[in-house]
Amino acid sequence: MSAIRLLVLGAVRQHGRAHGYQVRNDLEYWGAHEWSHAKPGSIYHALKQMAKQGLLRAHEIAPSTAGGPPRTEYEITEAGTAEYFRLVREALTSYDQRMDVKSAAIGFIVDLPRAEAVALLTERIRRIEEWRATVTEHYVPEDGPGQYGHIGEIMNLWLHTADGEAEWTRGLIERIEAGAYTFAGEGAPFVGVLTEDEENPYATGEPHPEDDR
Repeated sequence: MSAIRLLVLGAVRQHGRAHGYQVRNDLEYWGAHEWSHAKPGSIYHALKQMAKQGLLRAHEIAPSTAGGPPRTEYEITEAGTAEYFRLVREALTSYDQRMDVKSAAIGFIVDLPRAEAVALLTERIRRIEEWRATVTEHYVPEDGPGQYGHIGEIMNLWLHTADGEAEWTRGLIERIEAGAYTFAGEGAPFVGVLTEDEENPYATGEPHPEDDR
């Protein structure tokens, strides 16, 4: 799964309509440029590709009074919304070692109903435990990694990562069930996006040819 696809769809959806620089600014504000491949070139490429695929609708708007080329704003389509929720649900339940995909999914989890979020996270734990069982068919943690030479440390890392993630997920489920956060249908959600004139304290400052569009 592509984390950039999920991130861009989610960012556009939160704005309603957004141009490329707004999407880039939001993703940098969330720190996505540090834990994913959400770099300027990838963001603009994803916007254009998903517009061609019918997941986003592109709108050409007039240039500013200061001049410059027309700016393109993007709006998520019905097909894009369906794809967005498919990606969120898949990322919440699938267990792998990719931090960018699961981080993106957690960032958008409140777009789901509370009960569904709990159910998906519960399924994630089941899949982690299932994955762990397949590893321990060949690797016995109690015997220590040394029995396989230093290569055993790889399996040791995998198991510790899985155990840590399962524990964290159980904690998240407990917090959600106790009433933490505002989920879909419960009222105004937390909005972690920047307004048009709000300065981004985490901006990389690296220009991109399409930033003025």
